[in-house]
Amino acid sequence: MGSSAFILIEREKYTPEKLLGDAIVAAFHADAGLYFDNDKKYKNEQFFSTTLNISYNPLGAENNQQFIFYIDGIDNYEINYEHDEDISGLDSSLSLYQVGCIEDVYGVEELIFRFIYEYLKLNPTDYFWIPDYDWVYSWEDMQKFRSLPYDPNWAIKILNQYNSQQLINIYKLAPLTVKWEQAFFIVIYLIKKIICMHLRIKRRV
Repeated sequence: MGSSAFILIEREKYTPEKLLGDAIVAAFHADAGLYFDNDKKYKNEQFFSTTLNISYNPLGAENNQQFIFYIDGIDNYEINYEHDEDISGLDSSLSLYQVGCIEDVYGVEELIFRFIYEYLKLNPTDYFWIPDYDWVYSWEDMQKFRSLPYDPNWAIKILNQYNSQQLINIYKLAPLTVKWEQAFFIVIYLIKKIICMHLRIKRRV
């Protein structure tokens, strides 16, 4: 199972129409292909979601990179951002929606990088969030990445730095008896995140 990703937007600023329009413009500036058949899904007669297919090469081409981008309705209960833990780089006082789901970032990192760079350029107060990594990417982060030669592992660079510090704290500063206890809880934490992500993606099917 891959890692999903979302756009975090302040609730009072969000409309599906704006997300749709900005996604189309971002794909245009990212030189990406885009397919939109306007297939809307409804629940209880309320708009729930629709999708865009964003691709690096024409649909059907060999070795084509592509991902599905969700446009979520205001009445979609899945957009409420209710993350209980602090995320590095994010103001915990913000009231946010998690929208624009990308179900799997693996294998399409370069396309996502180009698209998210252009999206955040249009919306510099939004964030790009990969829940597996407990980190959000701001417009400033993407500008820093863009100023460097492209790195295929850009999406896990901050994760690696965070985990390195975490390991230092656990294995150098903690007593031996505490190390095993903390390692156990880290494993439980990771299992919980995998289960939550599986349930989130399953609800979209």
